[in-house]
Amino acid sequence: MDFDVIVVGGGHAGLEAAFACAHMGHKTLLVTINIKKMGNMPCNPSIGGSAKGIVVREIDALGGMMGKAADHHYLQMKMLNTGKGPGVQCLRAQQDKLEYPDYLQQLALNAENLTVKEDIVNELIHDDKHVFGVKTTGGKEYTAIAVILTTGTYMESKIFRGNEVLNEGPDGEKPSLGLSPYLRKMGIVTTRFKTGTPPRIKSDSIDFSKGSIQPGTKGKLAFSYETKEFIPVEEQIPCYLIYTQPKTHEIIKKHLKDSAMYSGLITGVGPRYCPSIESKIVNFADKERHQLFLEPESRYTDSIYIQGFSTSMPRDVQEEMVRSLPGFENAVFLKYAYAIEYDLVVPEEYGATLEIKKWPGLYVAGQICGTSGYEEAAGLGLMAGINACLKIENRDPLILRRDQSYIGVMIDDLVTKGTLEPYRLMSSRAEFRLLLRHDNADLRLTDIGHDVGLIKEERYQHFLEKKNNISRVIEILKNNYLGKKKEVEDYITSLGYLELKGGIQAFELLKRPNVKYTEIAKFIPDLEGIYLDDSAIEEVEIIAKYEGYIVKQIKEAEGMAKLDMMKIPEGLDYLNMDGLALEARSKLNKIQPLTIGQASRISGVNPADISILILNIKKRS
Repeated sequence: MDFDVIVVGGGHAGLEAAFACAHMGHKTLLVTINIKKMGNMPCNPSIGGSAKGIVVREIDALGGMMGKAADHHYLQMKMLNTGKGPGVQCLRAQQDKLEYPDYLQQLALNAENLTVKEDIVNELIHDDKHVFGVKTTGGKEYTAIAVILTTGTYMESKIFRGNEVLNEGPDGEKPSLGLSPYLRKMGIVTTRFKTGTPPRIKSDSIDFSKGSIQPGTKGKLAFSYETKEFIPVEEQIPCYLIYTQPKTHEIIKKHLKDSAMYSGLITGVGPRYCPSIESKIVNFADKERHQLFLEPESRYTDSIYIQGFSTSMPRDVQEEMVRSLPGFENAVFLKYAYAIEYDLVVPEEYGATLEIKKWPGLYVAGQICGTSGYEEAAGLGLMAGINACLKIENRDPLILRRDQSYIGVMIDDLVTKGTLEPYRLMSSRAEFRLLLRHDNADLRLTDIGHDVGLIKEERYQHFLEKKNNISRVIEILKNNYLGKKKEVEDYITSLGYLELKGGIQAFELLKRPNVKYTEIAKFIPDLEGIYLDDSAIEEVEIIAKYEGYIVKQIKEAEGMAKLDMMKIPEGLDYLNMDGLALEARSKLNKIQPLTIGQASRISGVNPADISILILNIKKRS
């Protein structure tokens, strides 16, 4: 074999997959259409957001690279949902659209065990059982033990603006032609999705005084647990909030038939949770206005991204629409919006390790899996890379549970439920979101990252010290009672609480709103000398203040874990299994779940079907 692993595509999924394989010590080849576009951000210039920001923290906790890149040259860092509970708080960073990919490109081009080639893969090398290589349009053949496809939105891609249709990939790049038909020839089912992007406007043609300024968040905020340098909020670049106007809505309604979305040109299914502006006007006709965020794209360009204004209207209509917005009366276009259609593999074709069921040795990750978003792609790329390497090493695969990570939620959703539209992670998809917090991604996943070989020993020892210190602090808080001391009473009453009647456990006191660990620690000599950084202090406070809810979710998760521990043997004949409903037979046969827990989450499989399934497994064993 020429390589251990070949990764096809240099987007966010491809880079994470390639880095994971190379860092795990495997000889890796990354084949990409354009080296200068590796890590490109063709749509929104940001990393993170609702649930997605936690995914980036999880990637970092496992040993991935997205968090480090996002912390490198951000324009603005913001903590979202600070007025809500810790289960939905998350980071979002405006990225420098030039610096972010450049940082990742330099890492890739200089990484040990990683070779980068510029070419287009249009065929796979395989026998009648396994995939073991790729062929390119440049006439090259490369062999490997595993191949990971991370083609993003490039497979058979087309760009749409009104009646204008171009055979292009994102940002006018070459499309990937030939691979999708080849996959279908191998019996792999594909479908077609659509996404889009807003126009980019020259910043000095915008009157920002007509918008509401949106600054970053103060504090030492970062995606990576290894980040030590932070950009002060005063040096960050602000965003702005504006709203669509009645005239904007009139223009869109008048030209609805000119939109590629509504003219019939586009056949792919678009994202429900990130719709075009014309879809918003049609689907939410009762809304008088829609919010738009004005986001800078780089320190080195004057480009502004209009978040929430994706469209497939013709260029002249886009100009009318944009110039109807407040502050955009004299807007100068740098790039027109477009919709893009592309091919992907339907989720039923791959399993929880992201390996194609029919073709061992072939993995998929990113938007080829049916997801949308850089963060989802990176999470899938990391998992595909890890699992490809674990298989090469004859080790058990890594399948993250739903109570363990948002990455686990995403993969489980895809393989058990499938998706009929571009899948987007949201906190509402996670039933255990209080366990899957921004603050505790390291406690959840760093042990796993170390076990697979992505967290190096020095970092792991620092993590263990932090983990042990948190445990020691909680134990001390639970074993110390604060009596009627003047300094304690003064602190409590300063927060508006009544004086303490007798003693109170320090841990119980910390549960009260606005009570801070740093203040309580002053009253407990046993805590002296135990170092906690800001993130560790945050974890201690959340563990205390939400203890009851956390314990409840842990118990619920343990119940689900029992079902996930019940393995389903290979070769079960679901289609002829007596007692199963017809829909359950069809779904189970199609998805081939690995565990009872996974089977129970398949839509159309009800509790009675699960009982029948368990009974048949017991009879078989």
